[in-house]
Amino acid sequence: FTNIINALQALDKTYSNSEIVRKILRCLPKSWIPKVLAIEEAKNLNILPLEDLLGSLMTYELSIQKKDDDEEKEKKKKKIVALKPSLIEDFEDDDDENEELALI
Repeated sequence: FTNIINALQALDKTYSNSEIVRKILRCLPKSWIPKVLAIEEAKNLNILPLEDLLGSLMTYELSIQKKDDDEEKEKKKKKIVALKPSLIEDFEDDDDENEELALI
C-alpha cells in the first residue's frame, strides 16, 4: 500500500494522512471489524499517524495468531491414544504358569 502511495506521490497525486488511514481501515477483511471499530472509537483518525495504525494492526494480528496456535496445541493435547491389545495367548500362558505355581 505504501509503495502505491509513494508511486502516486511521484505522479503528483497526494493523499492526506487521514485519507490513507481510512483507506487502510476500509480494506481490512470482515474478521477485523471489531478492531476497526475499536480504533475508530478510541482514536482521532484525522491525527492518527500511519505508523501507529500499522503498529496497532500488526500487534492485533500477532495476538490472533498466538491465540490460534494455542487452540491448535490444546486440540493436539486432547487427542485420544488407543493402546494396541496384546495377544490372548499370552494371557493363557500366564494363567498356566500361575496355576503351576499355585500347586507348588
